Amino acid sequence: MIYTINYMDSKSFVSIADCSKDDILQLIRTAGQFEQHPNQKLLEGKVCATLFFEPSTRTRLSFETAINRLGGRVIGFSDAATTSSSKGETLKDTIKMVSNYADVIIMRHHLEGAARYASEITDIPIVNAGDGANQHPSQTLLDIYSIYKTQGTLENLTITMVGDLKYGRTVHSLLTGMSHFNPTFCFVAPEELRLPDIYKQFMDKNGIRYSEHTEFSQDVINQSDILYMTRVQRERFTDLIEYEKVKNVYVLNNQMLENSKDNLRILHPLPRVNEIAQDVDDNPKAYYFEQAKNGVFARQAIISTVLNYGT
Repeated sequence: MIYTINYMDSKSFVSIADCSKDDILQLIRTAGQFEQHPNQKLLEGKVCATLFFEPSTRTRLSFETAINRLGGRVIGFSDAATTSSSKGETLKDTIKMVSNYADVIIMRHHLEGAARYASEITDIPIVNAGDGANQHPSQTLLDIYSIYKTQGTLENLTITMVGDLKYGRTVHSLLTGMSHFNPTFCFVAPEELRLPDIYKQFMDKNGIRYSEHTEFSQDVINQSDILYMTRVQRERFTDLIEYEKVKNVYVLNNQMLENSKDNLRILHPLPRVNEIAQDVDDNPKAYYFEQAKNGVFARQAIISTVLNYGT
């Protein structure tokens, strides 16, 4: 069956922080069911709007594949320049208008808090497909599902996050989602991209163990169960000189994995640039392409849940 999440008197999926531990476990169980039986007609007759005010390939195609495999129909756009927002239409008016046409809105926006705002001005569910440097909860669910599949548990794992920890919304969401499962975090970033204090305060408040490093050392790699690589996001920088200084600061190659744990798996939300060398792709510890595939099942679980449909 599909489990309904009831949080904040809303069926929207805006932030992983809105989900309890039980909610997350129920969602990954549902994702597992969809992996076994991906093609169903649960959304037959339903219209899902995908509003991507910010560019996306994997997330948009993953959501649209999930909808199609569930028998729903997709409307929307992948380039805000072709919409009325380029003429000055407000986000409120766009959401109100699209709400007349669709049963659920899946949106990506460059402004932090845009998905939360949208959920407050419409009666249909909003699914956050990324809002600025804030949250990316559907990516978090597929990440957690991938961790569970590769480790057989979510409890007591050492998770190392490398790269852009300041602007990386996937990092911020995963940290929050995994906080229920007694993790130990290891953060590797240059000073310019270190984890914001608000997330360290969150971990301190919740008794979560963590360490911070500027060196991507062999010791850090060898103690990890999950190595979560991220790209340095050029689009978040206003000063390209600063971007050039840090863009290739950490690069994982195959030789660096020689003494790593047998159970280590390498994740990446993609797209990658130079932070994972091509020679890592054939290593059995590389899991980022399978991780992307898991996104379809995780997003099927999210869409079915917010629309209160059962398998």
